[in-house]
Amino acid sequence: MEHQEFESILEAYPVHLDNFDGPLDLLLHLIKRHEVNIYDIPITLITRQYIDYIDLMQEMNLDIAGEFLVMAATLIHIKSRMLLPRHDPAQEDPEEDPREALVRRLLEHQKFKAAAELLHERETLRSAQWTRPDGPIAEIAGEAPEPEVEVDLFSLISAFRAVVERAKQRPKVYLPSEQIPIEDRIEQLMARLSETEALGFEDLFADVQSRAGMIVTFLAMLEMIRLKLIRVFQTGVIGPIRVYKRARPADAPKPLLDPEKRHADEVAKAADAASSEHSTDAINTKGED
Repeated sequence: MEHQEFESILEAYPVHLDNFDGPLDLLLHLIKRHEVNIYDIPITLITRQYIDYIDLMQEMNLDIAGEFLVMAATLIHIKSRMLLPRHDPAQEDPEEDPREALVRRLLEHQKFKAAAELLHERETLRSAQWTRPDGPIAEIAGEAPEPEVEVDLFSLISAFRAVVERAKQRPKVYLPSEQIPIEDRIEQLMARLSETEALGFEDLFADVQSRAGMIVTFLAMLEMIRLKLIRVFQTGVIGPIRVYKRARPADAPKPLLDPEKRHADEVAKAADAASSEHSTDAINTKGED
């Protein structure tokens, strides 16, 4: 059987992201989100949150490298060591804090990450890549708004977790199970984005009820990011996330069943159907006259 580059069955659809952040990035994200001191990490809280993220990513069948699981084991090991009785700090050779080696790794990773981001920003300015236009907003508001920054994977997962948690508070509505293929969901989202400048992140999930439908929607969005069909921005660390349709660059991946081509075909088909219906109505009207 010929291998397809785009698979709609959720269980057989691992999402591979070109810039998939690693376990240290996830830890830095959690530290920043909870506003904790990197030199005094609350290991119980961070370990629990980290494992929750891993569980959710595995449920969504994301392509998680083994290093994520190694880090989970490292965090659990550090947590267990911190539960042991501590030696008297007055001793000449006090035992090293179990978190110290991890903190050194995080600080080193943070330093290189900041350098890489600085280089990327300079390259973006040089090549005049697409950025959010703030001019009209500033003219209306009278002051420049806080700039939007492109969202990383873990911020998206945080936002998705919040959507799932809020969905649990809704009244239970028993509907037939949703089993929509991911490529069909991409087509639906592209159609909605074609009607407006941007959508709020939570708006993407407004028409789905089940957890499976939410997961398919989230995976469809990740695939659209990978195929460079959309860009996702956020104002501040915990500000609202918005999804923008983008002009697709020449270097964008082009799978066998390309969503952009499929969307264009669907639009053309709908236009032909509308034109045909209009011609039929005109003929019928003429015949009645």
